[in-house]
Order: sequence, then C-alpha cells, then structure tokens
Amino acid sequence: MSDSVTAEHVAQLHQQDLKIQDQFDCRILTYWFDDKRKLGFCLVEAPNMKALQDMHNQAHGQVPHRIIEVEPGIIEAFLGRIDDPANTRDTELNIIDDAAFRTIIMIELKQASPFQTGAELFQPSLKDFHREVIGVLRDYNGNPVRQNDYYYLVSFQSVSRAVLAAFKIQAAFYDPANAILKSRLTLKIGISAGVPVTEKQQVFEETIKMADRMCQVIKGEIIMTSEVKHLYETENANKFQENDNVIALTKEDEKFIATFMDHMDSVWNDANLKVDDLNKPVGQSKSQLYRKMMSLTGKSPNTFIKDYRLNEAVKLLNKNAGNISEIAFETGFSSPSYFSKCFQKKYGHFPSGYLLAKATPLEAHHA
Repeated sequence: MSDSVTAEHVAQLHQQDLKIQDQFDCRILTYWFDDKRKLGFCLVEAPNMKALQDMHNQAHGQVPHRIIEVEPGIIEAFLGRIDDPANTRDTELNIIDDAAFRTIIMIELKQASPFQTGAELFQPSLKDFHREVIGVLRDYNGNPVRQNDYYYLVSFQSVSRAVLAAFKIQAAFYDPANAILKSRLTLKIGISAGVPVTEKQQVFEETIKMADRMCQVIKGEIIMTSEVKHLYETENANKFQENDNVIALTKEDEKFIATFMDHMDSVWNDANLKVDDLNKPVGQSKSQLYRKMMSLTGKSPNTFIKDYRLNEAVKLLNKNAGNISEIAFETGFSSPSYFSKCFQKKYGHFPSGYLLAKATPLEAHHA
C-alpha cells in the first residue's frame, strides 16, 4: 500500500467489504495491516478468485495483488486468529493495527548416523527435552504450527522472543541432564522472518523454506537471517555474540543459498551433474563457489552433492522405496557399487546392512 495509507483507511475498506460481501457469496473473516511495511492481508471465504476480486472492486476498487488458497487452521496457527479481534480502541471502525509479519523457527533434532541403536536408552531423555521445549515456547509466546518429537515449526509475533527462545532451547539441550540425548542427536535451529503471502503458492512458503534450508545446509546450531539479527538488535540494547554455533547470514549469503538450492533441488539426481554445472547459476567461478560452500556449509561442492544424495537415499531406504540398485540410480549415483562405497564411507555400513538393521531410524523431517 502507499505510504499515505493508515490503519484507519484499511479499517474503512474492511467495512465497505463487509457491507456487500453477501452479494458475491463471500464472507470476510478478518485482515492484518502492517503500518511499518505498508502491507495488508485479508482472509476471505469465497467461492472462487473472481468473486473475491469482483467484491473488492465494487466495494472500493482496491483489488488484491495476490490471492492464494489457505487452510484456516494453518492461518490461525501462524497468525493467532482467523477473525476480527475484539474492539480494543472503542471505535466504530474497530481499527486493527496488527501486522502479519512473523518470525518462524524451525527446530530439528538429527541423528548423526542412521545406524544408531538403543533408541530406548534416550527416549526418556527425549521426552524430558520435549517438555522443556514446549515450556520454553509457551513462556516466549511461540505458537507451534507443526511438531513431533524431532521437529518443531513455530511462529512468533516477536522477533526478540523468538531469538531468546532459541537460545533457551539450545541451553536446555546442553543441560547435563540431557547428556544421553546430546550423545545421540544434534540440534539445529533455523530462524527466518517474513509475511504470509508472496509470489509463492503456500502461506509463509519463502520464510519456511529459508528456515528449513538453514537447518539442512548451514553449519552451526542456531542460524538466522540478516533481517532477524537486525530486528533483534534494533529491539535490544544487548547484541548477541556470533560464534561457531550461532550464525547470522548476510543478505548475500541468503541470496546465494536460495539460488544454489533452487538449482540443486532440480538437478541433484542427475548422474551427469558436475561441480562446473553449479557455479554458473549462482554467478561464481569454480574457486569462488568452493570458498563460499566451505564458509557456509563446511563442505566442498563435491562432498555437498554426495551427502545430499546419500541423505535422500536414506529416506528412500526408510520407505522401502525400491531395492539398492534402484535407489542408487534414482539418487544420481553412477552405479550401485559406487553408491555402496559412498554409503559405507559416510555411515560405516553398506546399504544392505542398513536394510537389515533392527533399530528403527529417526526419519528426517522437512517442512
């Protein structure tokens, strides 16, 4: 919206929509207005996109720039409501000055090797840690969107509370009482921030994808975007110290990761893929790509490709999605023997041994 638009203007538009919604078989549920960023988001039940556009056009001429289909439950989990809040200003318009900008945290507990046994030994510790995490999220007003024992996707209205919750969860993970858990699992927390509707098809898709990629790709335990760091430091006098376990990306890093991983996701299973095929899409020379990858991921491009494929292979093995030869070719390895060699080098066992392993693996979870 233009800089001249205020919360009162948006409330007036909302009232105009409400007056004619029935004519178009629509039901206006609520809206969010971000005065700082001049962004507005409207939640509507409508039979189709045209009805929604026609209603807005007749009511006030402010046709939406972007329309996506969403589940009300998901919106409520991310944004905290799916209807107008109570009239807090005691005005006829019920002015809503509530931004839809959210900080998204992704928390993952990952096992170092799929061959770990004796899961029953750390299950009590895992349950205790789970209770601690839920307690921290409650204390810092984090709203869980999805979760299981090894994965949490959480929405925060406050950047500061999100970052502080991440530090608290990290401290809990390193508590001596969780020594068994720490010996079996590693902690990764990705913190990103953004708005619900962009050019993507899913709600908060860009923000979630960045948090996920930081967990999957970037070295360190707590990784945040440059915007999260900036907003946190703007809100707090004390600045946190970056170290090997707490990393803030630069905007350049974020752009690189987004471009690189978008390309990787489309070509990773091509057996003819070479490192030379990766540096061009990100506009870097082979040596520049190597330095950037080592700096952000701690892995060379070749190692990164190999590990990416092996991780995908483990997921397929967990699902019994084919025999070893089929999975080898499906994940981009040139031959089953080379796949087995790489698998054994990384995990200490051959794929056939993995299939025979009696321990139930912990599945990696992606948003």
